[in-house]
Parts: sequence; structure tokens; C-alpha cells
Amino acid sequence: MTARYDIIVRGGLVVDGTGAEPKHADIAIAGGIIRAVGTVDGTAAEEIDATGLLVTPGFIDLHTHYDGQAVWSQRMNPSSSHGVSTVILGNCGVGFAPCRPGDRELLCATMEGVEDIPGVVMKEGLTWDWETFPEYMDVIGARPRDIDIGVFAPHSPVRVNVMGERGANREVPTRADLAGMQAIVKEAVEIGALGFATSRTAVDRRSDGALIPSFDAGENELVAAAQAVKDAGGGLIQLIPELGMTGLTPAEEFALIKGVSDAVGLPITYTIVMSRKNPAFGQELLRLTQAHNRDGGAPIHAQYFPRPVGMMASFDLTSNPWVNTPAYKAIAHLPLAERVVELRKPEVRARILADEPDEALLPLTTMTRQYDVMFELPDPPCYEPARGTSIADRAAREGRPAAELAYDLLLENDGKGMLLVAFGNFANDSLDFMFDFFDDPHAVMGLGDGGAHYGLICDSSYPTFVLTHWTRDRQGRRLAIEEAVRLMTSHPAAIVGFRDRGVIAPGYKADVNVIDYDGLTLHAPEIADDLPGGGRRLDQRANGYRYMIVAGEIITRDDRPTGALPGKLVRGAQAAPAPALAA
Repeated sequence: MTARYDIIVRGGLVVDGTGAEPKHADIAIAGGIIRAVGTVDGTAAEEIDATGLLVTPGFIDLHTHYDGQAVWSQRMNPSSSHGVSTVILGNCGVGFAPCRPGDRELLCATMEGVEDIPGVVMKEGLTWDWETFPEYMDVIGARPRDIDIGVFAPHSPVRVNVMGERGANREVPTRADLAGMQAIVKEAVEIGALGFATSRTAVDRRSDGALIPSFDAGENELVAAAQAVKDAGGGLIQLIPELGMTGLTPAEEFALIKGVSDAVGLPITYTIVMSRKNPAFGQELLRLTQAHNRDGGAPIHAQYFPRPVGMMASFDLTSNPWVNTPAYKAIAHLPLAERVVELRKPEVRARILADEPDEALLPLTTMTRQYDVMFELPDPPCYEPARGTSIADRAAREGRPAAELAYDLLLENDGKGMLLVAFGNFANDSLDFMFDFFDDPHAVMGLGDGGAHYGLICDSSYPTFVLTHWTRDRQGRRLAIEEAVRLMTSHPAAIVGFRDRGVIAPGYKADVNVIDYDGLTLHAPEIADDLPGGGRRLDQRANGYRYMIVAGEIITRDDRPTGALPGKLVRGAQAAPAPALAA
């Protein structure tokens, strides 16, 4: 009898996610599962001719912030526009649950400051039909969406829920406080949270400039939370380290990370960034991590972003080099068109250029004053710009201050000009050092940050960048396509415990991308006006995703959403498929 499938993808070049060499094959899908790979007989409700196209598993991003967007939207965009089929929420220890009604304002101020989600967006978009973490998971689990989501239990809401104002003010917890936090984290993991997330960086601040509740939590507090994860069956600990901003050495910072991991025997993933000003900090942190992993024990995974870490500066976005200066603040309330009229006045220009920012307010926005790593971003964008092309370099050749050149460029296009500030991961005007991460078996790619930093970045486009830049267009050493795909699929899937996906093989979840690899194009960031309450965000389009299949349903056809919503909340670790599932 001839087999009947839902979808057959025929004749594509299959990069299966394991690191194996690409091969031409057919893929048969039925019931949301890959049933056969090779030469497939039979018929299907839809047959896709993938001749000349690349076929990969859906990509997996371990670090996003769709905690709010998962409530107000059915599309996890931009991630789902770039081949991503699974995203993880709750990172950096911030989120919206657990939350009593009286704490909503505080959690929103935290998300507004840390993740640049405008207050009006949260006010209009959040339904607040939950208080506990299980109730929040039920709310986001009941909503159909385009791709799968998983979630960490976030430290700051847990701390505030137990300690109230004392938690928000970063007071030391009592023994009873620790027990209360443990109870919430344990319950969260028992009903499907993937682990526990926290942040220790001084960059993460509330909208009023105050440090977030988790900032200086001691090792005993982190161990207590991690022990609760272990008691509930285990999971992953996610952490944003101090990254040298408050004077700790790499050895001191890593001692805390290692101390938590060793105390409970659980894996940890932490964010690593190679700062241009102090690249030695990140290099030493990576060396210590590699030494730990060689010596055994629970693995520690340095989580890296595969292009420069930075932000977009613009008079039409959240930040620009003068956003924290009194002179700019005096006109910041004006609509853009009126603001541009003021910005073009010689006396206003001179006053703003001469003013100094309040660096204590929000450190992240002050980072836009780094003209030596500020670049114009063409379309298609270049995220590894050539030496000598920074705003500082160009201004020096023109014989004028870099701030003046930046000011004038940002005024272009009626004040909608944008500049990239690449303050991290761009050491020595090159991305060559990224191979230290690519070649490390424990380091993991991620940090797309989708659902956050709406007016600062659009980093969730990184899978398209990896394919176009690292495997196809880069001058110099490149990544093999099979290794690049593995780093975005089976590798992060295994680290978060999702062993049912990330591989194109019989029995695995049918998350599949069919890509016009030769024509794949990443476009420059642009502003989209599609958030609740009239909120705006940076978006970044791609052309070349011919089909995106999630759980056996086509969610994207020729870069356009089909309206299919097969995505679900994934609760807890998922086992690798049994061979019988392929039948």
C-alpha cells in the first residue's frame, strides 16, 4: 500500500542538524513528526519541490524575552521570520510572574528599564489574568501561536513576590525568605519551567535607574534557588554575570558561577560578551569555563551572540548619544518632526553637542557615545565592517569631531537615520575571535533577545546572519554550513533538554526550514508600528525562507505568514524520539 503523508519535501539539500555532511534527500512528514528521510515513495497532501534549496531543522534560540508578547500576540516575531521554531522566555531573571496586583507596576518598570518594553505597551497588552507562576503558564499555554515557547522561572519576580519591598530594595533574604523562594521555583519547575534565570549585571536597571532586585543576590540565594530546581527534577540555570562592570575579576565572577553549579550539580548557561574596552575579561572567563568543563562536573555553557553586541542609535528610537543630556531632554518630548526642526537649529545643535550625559541613569543608553565602534548600516547590513569605517575614523579624516558627524547622520531621512554601535564582540575590528566560541563544544549560540529592546536592537535575526555571513559571504575563515546549522539546532536543543527536535531524522518533531540559500538576504533594521497601545519596535526582514514548517504545519510561505498556529508551550525536558515513532 502506498504511504500517505501530510507533507513531502522532495529533493532538497538536507543539513540534518547533527553536523553530518549535507545530502540530497526527501523528507516525509505526518502527524507533526518526521516519518522518513531518504528516497520517499508515497503521496502527500502537499508536496514541496526543494530542488536547489537548503533544508534544515528549525532553529532554537535559548535567550528571548517574549514573556509579554506571548500574552498579547500569536506571532513570536521577529524570531519566527528567521527560521526559529523554538524560543525560551524568562531570561535575565525578569518576567511577569509570579505577580500580585500591587507589584505589577514594579515588574513593568523592571521590564521597561531592562528590556526596553514601553510602559504603554505593557499597560495595553498584558491581561494580568494570573498571579502565580502556574497561572501564568496556563495563560500562555492556552494561546495558540506560530512557534513553540519554553520558559524559565525568573528571579526578580520570585524575589519580590516573597519579600515585597525588601526584595525590590535588594535586602538580604532571611531563612524564611529563601524557603519561600524555593517553594515558588520548585513548583514552577514541577509544572514545566525549564529552570531558573537570574541577572547580576549593573546594566540591568528599572526605568527609574534603580538596580533590579536580583542584582547582588548572594551565592547562598542562588544556590537555594538552584537546589529547588534540582529538587523538582532538574533543569538549566541561566545567568547574566557582572561582566567586569563593578570591579570583580573574571576569577571572582566565575567562582560564583562554578560554586552554584558544583553545589547542586546542575548545568549553567551564562552570557559572555567580549568587551572592546576590556576583552581580557571575557577571554579569561571563557578560559576558566573551559578548564572547568575539562575537569568534569556539571557543564557550564558560555552563551554567545554570533555578531557584534550593540544597539541602534537614532533620534527616532530609544537611544542616541545625547539621550541622557539635559539639553536633549528639553526637546525629547516633542514629536519627531518638531524635534528635528529644533535639532537643526545651530544654537540647539551646539548646546546638545556640548552637553554631558547623566551616566548614572541608564548605563546602556550611555554606551551610544562610543564613536570608535559606531557605523552606518547599509541594506543589506554589514555587521563586520572594515577597519577605518567607524564614525570616529571618518570624522578624523574629515577633520571634525565624531559627535558632529554622528549628529548629522542621525538627522538624515528627516531624523530617522540609524547608526550601529558595536560595543561588544567586535575586538580588533574583526569577528575572527568568534571561532573561540564556535570551536568550544560547551559554548552555545543564542541571545536573540526577541520580544525585548524594542527600540534598541533586532538581534533575533541572527540565524539569517549566520547563514549569509558566516557560511556564505564572509571574507576569511567561514563556518561549514553543517556546523553552523548544528550550532543553531541540535546543540542548543540538547542543552535546554529538548531532545525531541533540532534534527532531521525519523521520529523527530517536524520543525523544518526550506531555504533559498543562494538568494537568502538579511535587510537593515526598520521600525514597525504594531505593538499594543501604538507601541513601536525594530524589525528586520529576510528574504529566502521559502517554507517554515512547525509541528508539521507550514507557518511561512515565501517569507509570509500563512496564519497557521501550531506552536505550543513546551513544559519541561523532552525525550529523544523512540524508533517506533518513525513508523
